[in-house]
Amino acid sequence: MKKILIVEDERIVRNLVKKKLVAEGYEVELAVDGKDGLEKIEEVDPDLVLLDILMPRMNGIEFLEEIRKIEKFKKLPVIIVSNSGQPVEIDKARKLGVEEWIVKTEFDPREIIKKVNEQVGK
Repeated sequence: MKKILIVEDERIVRNLVKKKLVAEGYEVELAVDGKDGLEKIEEVDPDLVLLDILMPRMNGIEFLEEIRKIEKFKKLPVIIVSNSGQPVEIDKARKLGVEEWIVKTEFDPREIIKKVNEQVGK
């Protein structure tokens, strides 16, 4: 079973996405911000991370910079799910290996499922 780590500070979004992914057969772990995600990533050892950008304590870009320093997570697929779509953030995320960006205000949970399936399969 593929494991997904959701790093998201909005409880409603976190729980909605988790519910949809679990229904699709994924194992899902949750983190409430980048710092929490960093603490959980080693034990979870996910196949993919769904990552918000704007979060307290440690934002998504800082989280990405930290996990890319860890050898086994250098190529870990990450999909950004964020309301923030500033070109400078998108550019930084792309340089850190992010290929997918979903704008939260426009997102449909089915779009997340589709992108997760494309990245890691079932």
